[in-house]
Amino acid sequence: MVLMSYTVNASILLKELPLLDRPAAVKAAGFDAVEFWWPFAEAVPSDAEVDGFVTAIQDAGVQLTGLNFFAGDMAGGDRGLVSWKGRCGEFADNIDVVVGIGERLGTKAFNALYGLRQDGFSPEEQDELALKNLAAAAAGVAKIGGTVLLEPVSGAPSYPLKTAQDALDVIGSVDADNIKLLADFYHLAVNGDDVASVIEQHAADFGHIQIADAPGRNEPGTGDLPLAQWIARSRELGYAGPVGLEYVASQQDPFAWVDGFGS
Repeated sequence: MVLMSYTVNASILLKELPLLDRPAAVKAAGFDAVEFWWPFAEAVPSDAEVDGFVTAIQDAGVQLTGLNFFAGDMAGGDRGLVSWKGRCGEFADNIDVVVGIGERLGTKAFNALYGLRQDGFSPEEQDELALKNLAAAAAGVAKIGGTVLLEPVSGAPSYPLKTAQDALDVIGSVDADNIKLLADFYHLAVNGDDVASVIEQHAADFGHIQIADAPGRNEPGTGDLPLAQWIARSRELGYAGPVGLEYVASQQDPFAWVDGFGS
């Protein structure tokens, strides 16, 4: 593995630094690529906020490989607007901002977190809205050659997409060819999915891979998951994209594991 095959999620890593300082820190650590959750507090930030973010990426000399759509108050427990009744206008407005950032930075992958189940609405109602919102997101990012990613998530019981098949079922229900599975090996493993089987069946069609070890969601090598093996097999089967480093740092050097990884 070489550093250029990784992209550092600078929303979960390097959190001791101000957000706009993190791209330069990623570059200083030897990586050429970075990904972020939605880096603003609102779905439609000010032009100055967007310009500041874009400039930080450009000045650092890293590629923004991935960006999340606005997902609500993540720190407060929200996990996406895609199926969230009453916020479809907000999601629609966010698509335009996401596309604008992607166009300026050459970003092609955009993660749309599905959203939690809501009291007062049936799952069917929420799923119907989700299909409409995903179609709109796919049409939006298609203008810049982009792909929408759909991700199973752990740690949120009312988040309905827990296995790869859960996400693939939704993807298969949307009339768009630029929506793909985000295979986060940590989330899939913690949720009890058969990660090796998912890789065998779907690796060639993965839209993105992210990793953390389990238990703990820390650096590779701190837990029990065969991450190096899973990555290697995914590449053998056709996955050619970067691997997102989306883990919680537990060591002084959060990237010390890289040199010996897979050896």
